Amino acid sequence: MRNQLIKEKQNLTHLSWSIYRSSSGTAGSFLKAYSELGGKKTYYKLSNFDKVNGVIGHECVNELIVDRLMTILGIPHLEYQLIHADVLVDGKIHDVYLCASEDFKASNESKTALDAYKEAEGKADESALDFCIRNGWEDYIYQMLVVDFLILNRDRHGANIEVLKNSRRRTIRLAPLFDHGLAFLCRSTQEQFATFDVMQDLPCNNFIGSRSAWENLKLIPPEKLPKLNPLHESDRETIMEGLEGIIPQALQDKIWEMTWKRWCAYEDFCHSR
Repeated sequence: MRNQLIKEKQNLTHLSWSIYRSSSGTAGSFLKAYSELGGKKTYYKLSNFDKVNGVIGHECVNELIVDRLMTILGIPHLEYQLIHADVLVDGKIHDVYLCASEDFKASNESKTALDAYKEAEGKADESALDFCIRNGWEDYIYQMLVVDFLILNRDRHGANIEVLKNSRRRTIRLAPLFDHGLAFLCRSTQEQFATFDVMQDLPCNNFIGSRSAWENLKLIPPEKLPKLNPLHESDRETIMEGLEGIIPQALQDKIWEMTWKRWCAYEDFCHSR
């Protein structure tokens, strides 16, 4: 993809924004937009938006951080770009950092949310995990469960995993891992950063397994644990590069503390099995 981080402010006031399917609508909304230039479709996403405070939160920054983390670990995923821009929402211009990604569908592919696809194609009383294993997607799912534990992803619902189908070629695959904004210290205030317990097992919206990211690790058979590139303490520099002035230093410190401590816990988990 293009440069991962564009700090020079862009004029994207031409984009038209709509509400995400997963938005609660009350505490705020996650808005999305897209553009098509030269036959290429680009999707844009804002962090949490409400009519009183405008665009708040750091979900878009999380997307870039997780992108960098998965690159280090060697996990295939959707690439994100973090862009400083003016956007027009509800008749007002907002100075924001938004994220952009390219369309992951190939030509002639259609997409379906995994929950809807399982409902249509799954066997009676078949779990979501068993359904994915039967379709040959277990390695993908196991990598996803590891990532979601490392970042404490709260929002891996059934539409945040997509099935891509080409009826003409009779091919079917899962889309690259995407949508990791509701992770780390999302929804935490700056005052809460210092006391946030990075190892806590907060309730998560998981389509595969339970609401516990830690318990979901135990779904992976010992012989199927993903063979990942190791994370090193020196990787902090790569993961946080260029984020000064975009998110507070205290937040950078806490996100790295979470990533590193949970990686160490994952390594201990692997060695104990």
